[in-house]
Amino acid sequence: MNVLVAGGTGFIGRNLCTELVERDHDVTALSRDPDASELPEGVETAVGDLSAYDSIEGAFEGQDAVVNLVALSPLFQPPKGVTHMTVHYGGTENVLRAMEEHGVERLVHMSALGADPDGLTEYIRAKGLAEEAVREAGVNSVIFQPSVVFGDGGEFVPFARKLTPGPLFKVLPGGGKTRFQPIHVDDLVPMLADAVEDDEHTGNTYEIGGPEVLTLAEVTRLAYEAKGKSAQIVPMPMALAKFGLTLAGPVPFIPMGPDQARSLRLDNTTTDNGVTAFGADPSSLTTLQQYLGLS
Repeated sequence: MNVLVAGGTGFIGRNLCTELVERDHDVTALSRDPDASELPEGVETAVGDLSAYDSIEGAFEGQDAVVNLVALSPLFQPPKGVTHMTVHYGGTENVLRAMEEHGVERLVHMSALGADPDGLTEYIRAKGLAEEAVREAGVNSVIFQPSVVFGDGGEFVPFARKLTPGPLFKVLPGGGKTRFQPIHVDDLVPMLADAVEDDEHTGNTYEIGGPEVLTLAEVTRLAYEAKGKSAQIVPMPMALAKFGLTLAGPVPFIPMGPDQARSLRLDNTTTDNGVTAFGADPSSLTTLQQYLGLS
């Protein structure tokens, strides 16, 4: 099968390209600035920006399936001049347009837990609008709504450290009570590859989470423990965090703005963990402690 992976040189994309090549698919990684040295042997590369249709359209020729992984992080402030709407919603519309132009009928689309056109943050709203566009397009689609994904090259554990740079006390909005259900990238990518291959998943939307629910405070403590350090959490009221970031905008040593502060009001956990649809037992998946070498 010829598979185009949009965002193929990103954290999840590199791992998925490897998985697909090992399953004997012909893979093309689409990226704004692809580096073939980061990809397994045999993966082709294509240059394009999902927010610019003309730059990506040609890469869809001859493809049997597309995986859309292109995304801005919900954890960090987007780069200047870039928005969640242009990348997640506009980019998805461009993917669907190019698929129609070239007769590609199969799409695996990466969304997010809680995606909602009327959601609390721009990230959640853009993801919700993108999901609506996918469902209305009439393609054979599978939608994934994962919690945070961790692993080598991922941003979740580094984010916990960057959010709390203080040498002694670690100040977290709301005391770090926001709950996450992190899943390891090596557990996620086989499910994505199965969705590319198996018709049984077509038309489904899967919430995807790992084997445990952890608060941001717990993640922060584990992140520092893995470095041989301790982290004493000091709570900052959510209202104060939002107010301060709204007035000041992004603070250089704090990697978030008011939209990211709002996101910490929302738990990031599944109500029905879809990993079982791919034959996985949630309790057998990699925990964050295992990944960090703490158990």
